[in-house]
Amino acid sequence: MPSASGTMLAMRSNYVKQKLRAGQPSFGTWLSLGSLHATRVLARSGFDWLTLDMEHGPFDWSHAAVIFAAIADAGCVPLCRVPAGTHECIKRALDAGAWGIVAPMVETAEQARAIIAAARYPPVGNRSVGGGMHALNFGASTGEYYQRANEEILVVLQTESPRGVDSAPSIYGLPGCDAIFVGPVDLRYNMRSADGEFPSQEQFEAAIARVIEVGRQTGTPTGIHAMDVADALRRAGQGMQFIAVASDLRMMNQALEQVIAGLNIAGQKDLARY
Repeated sequence: MPSASGTMLAMRSNYVKQKLRAGQPSFGTWLSLGSLHATRVLARSGFDWLTLDMEHGPFDWSHAAVIFAAIADAGCVPLCRVPAGTHECIKRALDAGAWGIVAPMVETAEQARAIIAAARYPPVGNRSVGGGMHALNFGASTGEYYQRANEEILVVLQTESPRGVDSAPSIYGLPGCDAIFVGPVDLRYNMRSADGEFPSQEQFEAAIARVIEVGRQTGTPTGIHAMDVADALRRAGQGMQFIAVASDLRMMNQALEQVIAGLNIAGQKDLARY
């Protein structure tokens, strides 16, 4: 992309991929609201990355493109949790300007290979060549983007079921798998017994420990969605590197609960005067 002086600027590097390869933790959060204003604030807050949740959020691709651009322009890394790990969803997310994808419910090596291929241009993948918005978010020409995208795009595969945990050795070591991300809520639900009983905390932590162990064995960074800062730091202490801390919606709700609780207390005190 030309600078103001007309000279060409080098394509930006995905520093989240660099941190993961260096064995460093990276912290981000989930975007559930789809608010452009909130996204712009969060993108300047110091998080390494922000992930727009298109698996559960009611967002279309044009809206996603605006969110990705706002994140990239602020110097943060825009990621997309795609609705499904299909070629179409991955292509649309990356062409809309995401710097990487988080693919849900990956349970087999076959699924994983298809997801990785969809995120890579030939000859190593089968991503279709086209568009221009992706290059803008990297501050590059389209030609440079096509040459370097395979190096810079981040592919994160989610482990969210016992089957996914059992398949970990065949998935995590695949070329092009940049990180593994545990969805703890789905994992708990998928670990329920036939009568609906949830796993014990010990059983759940054993599954997480297995994910971390296989990640270490294969040299693949692992991560998880943590609900608060203390849990995020605990997971980082266990060796996890790709860690989501709450979400924009959760942060808003937590702040709101504090405000409402404070007002209720203040109101009771005021009423006691009369």
